[in-house]
Amino acid sequence: MTNTPRNPTRLARSLCLGLAALTGLCQVAIAQAAPQKRSNILIVVADDLGYSDIGRFGGEIATPNLDTLAQEGVTMTQFYASPFCSPTRAMLMSGSDNHLAGFGDMGELLVAEQRGKPGYEGHLNNRVVTMAEVLKGAGYRTAMTGKWHLGVPEEFSPAARGFEQSYAMVQGGASHFGDQLGVIAGNPDKTPMAVYRENGQQVNIPKDFYSSDFYTDKLIDYLETGKDTGKPFFAYLAYTAPHWPLQAPEVDIKKYEDRYKAGYEALRKERLERMRTLGIVGEQTAAYPGNPVWPKWDTLTPEQKRSEARRMAVYAAMVDRMDRNIGRMLDYLKRSGELDNTYIFFLSDNGADGNSVYDVARTREWIRKVMDNSTANLGLPGSFAEYGPGWAQVSATPFHLYKAYVYEGGITVPAIAWGPGMKQGAVKREVLRVTDIAPTVYQLAGARYPSTHEGHTVVPLEGKSMLPYLRGEADAVHGKDDAMGWELGGRKALRKGDWKIVYANPPWGSGQWELYNLADDRTELNDLAAAHPQKLGEMLAAWKDYVRKTGTLELPGLAERPGYSNSRNYYEDLEFEANLTPRTAR
Repeated sequence: MTNTPRNPTRLARSLCLGLAALTGLCQVAIAQAAPQKRSNILIVVADDLGYSDIGRFGGEIATPNLDTLAQEGVTMTQFYASPFCSPTRAMLMSGSDNHLAGFGDMGELLVAEQRGKPGYEGHLNNRVVTMAEVLKGAGYRTAMTGKWHLGVPEEFSPAARGFEQSYAMVQGGASHFGDQLGVIAGNPDKTPMAVYRENGQQVNIPKDFYSSDFYTDKLIDYLETGKDTGKPFFAYLAYTAPHWPLQAPEVDIKKYEDRYKAGYEALRKERLERMRTLGIVGEQTAAYPGNPVWPKWDTLTPEQKRSEARRMAVYAAMVDRMDRNIGRMLDYLKRSGELDNTYIFFLSDNGADGNSVYDVARTREWIRKVMDNSTANLGLPGSFAEYGPGWAQVSATPFHLYKAYVYEGGITVPAIAWGPGMKQGAVKREVLRVTDIAPTVYQLAGARYPSTHEGHTVVPLEGKSMLPYLRGEADAVHGKDDAMGWELGGRKALRKGDWKIVYANPPWGSGQWELYNLADDRTELNDLAAAHPQKLGEMLAAWKDYVRKTGTLELPGLAERPGYSNSRNYYEDLEFEANLTPRTAR
């Protein structure tokens, strides 16, 4: 039996050895036979980062690495996530609506009427397949570090959903330092602890841990370990910055300690002017002035102002340090020779967070008993401070409200795409959604999303590939008649073309369906429901279709339930904490 080379490249070379005179033809044959090198994919997600926080989107925080990615890649100005973190992550990983993927609501906030219902499992269900599962099957090595929030037990960990290597904080939040503190206390006498899993197994973090530094280090280690396999990589870097508790090294905080003393209104105006100059928003765009529930800067006491300015300085320090770690990631890819063959997608998981976790369970009692939130200690180990609604509304500039709400400020996020073939410095203004990332990745990888997986029927992808649009080969990704729906915690919205309907309970909304024309009023300042009843009716019909398609449960009074996203006590807590003396002096 003749021993015939099975590799086409080897076959081409063998033939060429006998055809030395045809050198040019041999080189062509070898080039055609050699498999094309497949692209690496890196997805970077920030946690609760507001639309206007980074430099490219108008922010004053130093983010040179993200700004460079935007300048060399594509800036996406109408990119939608969900109003909460775990539903967005479910949509990102699956390419499907959160109600289909298992996160019809946050797992921590499910009510009795939702528990056990399809789409409300509180973990990624078996109706969807993750990007890691698809790409692993397509020959990619898969790795992730950071926040998972898609299931706490081992059987729902990243290791069980396609990641060959993973180091994940599996809950919704945690201390950024090495004390491993959790964020929700059921008992003020029992310190909550965060759960971390490495490759599915529960582990304790090192004492010198700082979240953004550690997650970057770990992902670089994973990529370095697998570099000799010859496989391309799919990497997911899910930072927990700048999610509360606000914590950063003191050296980073000092950089911003005097920057925010002018207050909310001054910073919002400053950012809006930069956004207009940068072309992120139009010259005539008016900023949402803030919900009247919350006080203006000039009404705060001197102590409250000092505490608030310090909180914003810590927040800025967290964003700054995250950006520097993204720079370290890029430097590694460049040193390893992989950067030019890597596609990078950056986004936030929702708008900035102006809500308070203090009202959840007995967290307020635990914080007051254990933590030191005196102004001098804010951001340092032993503190547990939140961002607050004043700064969150600034982060959302120019949009309406913030995280937990389906106005633009809660669901529109900064997003950047970078990679071969993308037009340098392009600003893309058409509507995109987090579910579009998975089909884009599959097109880049030459991978196919299955109709069944491990014996289960899989729901079709909801998103569409952005690749032709990002490369300038298509004018849009979604058609004018495509409808996008959102529902979480009883708050609802649907966008179709330039029109959007929104429902939010008072005092955050009117308690009725509102109608906005986003082409003229992206900041949702002018409710047109009464003026355009026919359009409202058309949009409500589309809403019913969305509910039917996704299995969304519309529960009466759900938006009014007490808890995290309804907190109105932030400034009472701020007054208490602003007047604290450092715990060591008490």
